[in-house]
Amino acid sequence: MTLAQMWEARAAEGRGGELHRWVHEAALPALRGSAGLARTEVFTAAGDRVLLITWWTAEPVPVPDPPAELLARPAHRWSFTSNHVE
Repeated sequence: MTLAQMWEARAAEGRGGELHRWVHEAALPALRGSAGLARTEVFTAAGDRVLLITWWTAEPVPVPDPPAELLARPAHRWSFTSNHVE
């Protein structure tokens, strides 16, 4: 079974680049080496949003919270179970 965990945050005005760097410099290193981590992928979108998707073969480890001053609102988190892959 594969679990996907999605984490999405909207940066404070003009701080999208800093939030993106934080994901690469803090969040991803905090997850690396976690049991069951199979894959990570980072996306950016309009509105200074950053999306991190992690795939797990074991119980997912939560993405740490970024510094509050980087955020326009609290990060959103969703977990999914993979049902079909082509």
